[in-house]
Amino acid sequence: MRGRVAVTWRRWGSPTSARQPSYGTAARADLWQCHRLAGHPHQRHLRSIGRRGGSDRFRPQTGLPLATYFSGPKLRWILDHVPGVREAAERGQALFGTIDTWLIWWLTGGPGRGAHVTDVTNASRTMLMNLSMLNWDEELLKIFGVPRQMLPRIVSSVDSQPWGMTQTDGPFADSVPVCGDLGDQQAALVGQACFAPGESKNTYGTGCFMLLNTGTSPVVSRSGLLTTVAYRVGNEPAVYALEGSIAVAGSLVQWLRDNLGLISRSFDIEALAASVPDNGGIYFVPAFSGLFAPYWRSDARGLIAGMTGYMNKGHLARAVLEATAYQTRDVLEAMRKDSGVALTSLRVDGGMASNDLLMQFQADVLGVPVVRPRIAETTSVGAAYAAGLAVGFWDNFDHLRQRWQHDKTWTPRMEETRRNELYRGWEKAVERAMGWVEDSPARSGSHGS
Repeated sequence: MRGRVAVTWRRWGSPTSARQPSYGTAARADLWQCHRLAGHPHQRHLRSIGRRGGSDRFRPQTGLPLATYFSGPKLRWILDHVPGVREAAERGQALFGTIDTWLIWWLTGGPGRGAHVTDVTNASRTMLMNLSMLNWDEELLKIFGVPRQMLPRIVSSVDSQPWGMTQTDGPFADSVPVCGDLGDQQAALVGQACFAPGESKNTYGTGCFMLLNTGTSPVVSRSGLLTTVAYRVGNEPAVYALEGSIAVAGSLVQWLRDNLGLISRSFDIEALAASVPDNGGIYFVPAFSGLFAPYWRSDARGLIAGMTGYMNKGHLARAVLEATAYQTRDVLEAMRKDSGVALTSLRVDGGMASNDLLMQFQADVLGVPVVRPRIAETTSVGAAYAAGLAVGFWDNFDHLRQRWQHDKTWTPRMEETRRNELYRGWEKAVERAMGWVEDSPARSGSHGS
């Protein structure tokens, strides 16, 4: 589930439209890519928090930089600007959660009966949970002005004690235990069977998300990455991960399709990009709403650099695909600095992992093999694994490792000198994209080492 989506609803109300302008009995959802705070007067509150310790003020507790990307600041916006929410929250009548919380609450009975819970992985993306205590941090709740009574109970990702049962009059028409819960990227890590420290995966979707298993001790990043909980099984110690979040990946292909009309279907980009042997010297930095990991620069904006009269639509399509590969290398370099682990291969999944041209270029620009599993939708697989472990359908992680099946591997073909030359060009383009918004309140969001 999206741990960065903020949802509020009335404890006893019925869900209606998330688009309703007032609170009433409605659910309210602010999505993970919502940047409303960044351009709103409410941003002044976030800036004042940052002035008392910088944008890394809460990294020791949360593993996260101070940013509107996470659901805690979004919740603060809802409490301050949606009529009736704060008053209802203080009376214990309003509930908050991420999407998993909302679904579990309704699946287990809703008003009067539903389980109001979230697991450690989703809670770790709110900026309100203490990574070491695995519980809500009272200091952070006070700073963000969030009433404790509206927050869900934090549970393990895999729990043999069900939080509730589905209702016989519900979508499953049966009583099924609800006992497994993972954030979307953590679910993909589990679905890729990355259970040992040093194992990693990269999910290519609307955005792009790389996770590296760091074991049972959180690693605080000094290179612009996020520290998160990877999963927790029952009462065992939590397993942590470093994550690099890229805002624009597959959505850039959609932009090429919908805004420029250069392709009619998203998968047509592979043939168009393959119509030319290289990018023609151009780089596309897709900082439409700033840059995420490892830069965290909201003052950056998108640009196409290196254009000449030689360039055609094939070169642009290739630069669009290569942007995702270069951003992935940015994250990988940061992971090497923070963890000291040299990646030997990268497991990939998500919709863009079906693009063979992109995957080959990814292997070339990283210099390591890229491996795709037979089942590319590993987020769903990981969620199923969590539930199956909880009810005893699968015995342990070894059983799950045996289920992972290889589909295809791409090995690097590019000379190291060429790889480094191309990457230096990308770094120059990124540098020119920064500082575009001169009055941006989030220049302090840079987290370079």
